[in-house]
Amino acid sequence: MPEGIISEVRAERSRQDAKWGEQNHPHYTPYGSRCIGQLIDPAGLVKAVVDGKARDGELSYSDILIEEVAEAVDEARAGNVSSLRTELVQVAAVAVAWVESIDRRAMLAAAPEVPGHE
Repeated sequence: MPEGIISEVRAERSRQDAKWGEQNHPHYTPYGSRCIGQLIDPAGLVKAVVDGKARDGELSYSDILIEEVAEAVDEARAGNVSSLRTELVQVAAVAVAWVESIDRRAMLAAAPEVPGHE
C-alpha cells in the first residue's frame, strides 16, 4: 500500500481535529426519522444486491463501500462495538483501495505510449 495515501489520511484527520476538536459521538442514534442509519438498508439486503452486481460483472467501488458502511451501521445498531470496529477497518481499507485505483488509472493515463507496443 502506498505510504502517500496513508499520509494523506493522517493529514485529513489532523485537519478534522483542528476544525472540530476531539469527537466522541455515539455509535448510533435511533431517534425517530432523523437517523441517517435509517437511510441504509440492512446489510443483508445491500450484500444481496452487491453479490448480484458482482455476479453480473457490474460491481463498482461505490457498491463495495456502501456494503461495508451498511455492515458497520448494522453492528452499531446492534451495539457490537468489537464487530463495528472490524467493519470500520474494512470501510477504511476499501476507501484506500479505491484511492489506489484512482491513482493507478491516473498513472496509466499519463504514461507515454511506446512506439511498437500496443
